[in-house]
Amino acid sequence: MDNSYIETNKKTWNDRVDTHVQSEFYDLTGFIAGKSSLNKIELDLLGDLTGKKVLHLQCHFGQDSISLARMGASVTGVDLSDKAIQKAKELANETQAKAQFICCDIYDLPNHLDEEFDLVFTSYGTIGWLPDLDKWAKLIEKFLKPRGKFVFVEFHPVMWMYDNDFNEVFYSYFKSEPIVETEQGTYADKQADLTLTSVTWNHALSEVMTNLLHQNLKLNDFQEYDYSPYNISSHMTESKDENTYIIEKFGNKIPLVYSLVFTK
Repeated sequence: MDNSYIETNKKTWNDRVDTHVQSEFYDLTGFIAGKSSLNKIELDLLGDLTGKKVLHLQCHFGQDSISLARMGASVTGVDLSDKAIQKAKELANETQAKAQFICCDIYDLPNHLDEEFDLVFTSYGTIGWLPDLDKWAKLIEKFLKPRGKFVFVEFHPVMWMYDNDFNEVFYSYFKSEPIVETEQGTYADKQADLTLTSVTWNHALSEVMTNLLHQNLKLNDFQEYDYSPYNISSHMTESKDENTYIIEKFGNKIPLVYSLVFTK
């Protein structure tokens, strides 16, 4: 796979930034006032971050990174989008958060950063943008201190098998050829006047876990969740609990999110 996908995806994420910053989905006003952008799933896994060094991969415009810093961590966020990183830096300055940000493709991160961290964190809609999970797992191991922890929360690969209306199994559960799509709007504002082209890959749970286990990493925890904390589809509805969403036609019958915790 050549690297042409990087520029395509960088443009897509740059084009999203202004809409996302202004969206109800990201609630920037509430965030600046002190609201955390982190969800119960990851908060339960992260634990006490007081005094910890945290590396946050694929951080978008920095809300989760700053939320981690508000928990007492010293945070380094990384993202491909230069517009997102510029906004993240502005937000960190405005909120006086102990967070710094690096703009690069994460595979190139060793050329920009030479540190070890107590915790590496990444969540929700990240690995689908990456073609090579072996390189990804090597990065995580490289940047973790001995006995450091990797916390990962991601949308379940079962979700990505279906067409946009969840009528049929359209894509392979397993990684195959890159999926190239052009769509209108964005998950944070489905009516936005945006035309976005993306290049992504599906990754089976076995692919994710095997690549991490091939590094010097030990699996501590694996969970699957029958809901999403985000309403990212027009076919989702809020379940009985606030801020938990399910695909209406499937109810609670399929997993929508999973989490992993590894220790080096």
